[in-house]
Amino acid sequence: MREIRRTLTCIVFAFACLFSLRAQHTEGKVFRAGAATSNITPMVGSSINGNLKDVLVRHIHDETHARSIVLDDGNTRLAIVVSDLCMVYRETLDEAKRLASKITGIPVENMMMSATHTHSGGTACSVFQSDPDKDYLRFLTQRIADAVVRANNNLAPARIGWGVGSEPSQVFNRRWKMKPGKPLTNPFGGTDQVKMNPGIGNPDLLEPAGPTDPGLPIISVQTPEGRPIALLANYSLHYVGGTGPGEISADYYGMFARRMQQLLQADHQDPSFVAIMSNGTSGNINNVNFGGALAPAAAPYSRMRQVANIVAAEAYKTYQRIQYQDWISLSALQKEITLGVRLPGKEELARAKAIVAKADGPVMNTIEEIYARETILINEYPKEVSVILQAFRLGDLLIAAAPCEVFVEIGLDFKAKAPFKPAFMISLANGYNGYLPTPEHHKLGGYETWRARSSYLETNASVKIMETIFGLAQKLKQEQPKQ
Repeated sequence: MREIRRTLTCIVFAFACLFSLRAQHTEGKVFRAGAATSNITPMVGSSINGNLKDVLVRHIHDETHARSIVLDDGNTRLAIVVSDLCMVYRETLDEAKRLASKITGIPVENMMMSATHTHSGGTACSVFQSDPDKDYLRFLTQRIADAVVRANNNLAPARIGWGVGSEPSQVFNRRWKMKPGKPLTNPFGGTDQVKMNPGIGNPDLLEPAGPTDPGLPIISVQTPEGRPIALLANYSLHYVGGTGPGEISADYYGMFARRMQQLLQADHQDPSFVAIMSNGTSGNINNVNFGGALAPAAAPYSRMRQVANIVAAEAYKTYQRIQYQDWISLSALQKEITLGVRLPGKEELARAKAIVAKADGPVMNTIEEIYARETILINEYPKEVSVILQAFRLGDLLIAAAPCEVFVEIGLDFKAKAPFKPAFMISLANGYNGYLPTPEHHKLGGYETWRARSSYLETNASVKIMETIFGLAQKLKQEQPKQ
């Protein structure tokens, strides 16, 4: 019995020493967090991004926002902003970062700014036949910067934790291999091996051309007393859609944010609790089960509300399991690399000009006409473009960011091989450089690979981007201080 008591005493003493050392290590260190939103709703009569033809705003169903979190470990501050936009110019975000940095002192390299990819937000980037209004871009620049400044103003002592849920029921690969026999023609006169959005119940369906990612990582920050400050989630779902005609909506991203406020009973706080859904690697993922049965027509907004509620329920379950830390260290790395542009050849350009010349008017109507116009416009691009890549470390958690609609295979590979666990990627961050398929998917063809302002990077771009991101991650690992 004495030996047992002696052993128990030693164990208790060892734990006491461990906690004492940890307390000494973090003694005097205070972790802080702040969050805020800025309204970025466009005016009625302006342009909506996300369609092959331009659509004008007729009604505001729900306001769109830039949602921001600022984290501070006493030495390093990080800002993460997610805006309810389909995509946004790098120049707009660069200026927003500059303005916010001037006021807050947060380095621009420590700011990660992305778009949700709602297809019912204001136009902030020229894609297909939608072009942004210059006044709206100026408005966006200021309001996105404001979100960072206000979140920084709300910094207060906090604790932080994270967890990873899983919700496989709302994600489906939208690229399908089809039964042989019917050629899959593309707008350039060639044929593809896969088809995007092939139709529910299509008898020619063979199998999806790739996997999905059901992962739902969430990061939660609270006051030391447990009052929610902010929650950042990440899900690899392109968007949901299903709005009324010409209506502005933040899509399921905004509905998720409001539902999390309700679930956490944090919808009447001061400062306001901020929930954020960021877009993961969803370049080839949507919410339509093409291999399933045809469902009855849904009323506007009903489907996105259903998705938001289901995903929020899983986030809430994960939230309840989170173990919080009073202090963690933060760090960030950024690198700019140059990538090639897939410019058209002389024959391709001549063909495109002939197609546009025969079109009825300034609006292109057929898919062939639309991509011919894109060919002419992409011909004015430089041979190379620069892109910003980032990696943020939050304790033992890693967030990477790329300015593209990243394919799900890339995100899954990153999660599996990253030197931190958990790890996830935020797409459409710090600018917009189109889809990011893997080289293998480029060989298969399909909508996401068709050369346009929505898809123009060299076919090996994903390899170069991920080599850089893994390099940043490894450097963060090597430099990580012991906690």
